[in-house]
Amino acid sequence: MALGICLGLLPQDRVAELRERFERELDPVKKAKLMPALGAAEFQEIQKSVAAGNTAEALDGFRKYREEAQTCAKELDSKAIDAENHPAGFKQLQLSLRQSLRRLEDVLVTLPGDDQKPFLELRHDLEQLDRHLILELFPSQPGAATQKPKKQP
Repeated sequence: MALGICLGLLPQDRVAELRERFERELDPVKKAKLMPALGAAEFQEIQKSVAAGNTAEALDGFRKYREEAQTCAKELDSKAIDAENHPAGFKQLQLSLRQSLRRLEDVLVTLPGDDQKPFLELRHDLEQLDRHLILELFPSQPGAATQKPKKQP
């Protein structure tokens, strides 16, 4: 019985551990590199909340993830790193966002229409951030409506 209780606490401890590392990290690239693992752990908790019918808790989890992703993106942008030539951090954050958008879609199909609205707003924010990172990583992609100007060395 004690083993069952301990195993039930592991994911929560993992989220807390990763979140603590994320919050302590000062280097934006290293912080962004934590996002795939942190996002995966947080989404396990979110999916448990949805399965238990606790959409408010799940929504709070999604909001926390969005806040962390936005923080990473802002900190990476503030460093004025050329993501096309030095993608470390940018690509991990973009990968985490892409995975999170897929997970969010999985949650949306399980919710009644009325409960979907706040989740759809979060999806919109995450999609915008994802597009921003794609443009950072691939500034001269063909067909891009707004191409990012090349940075001067």
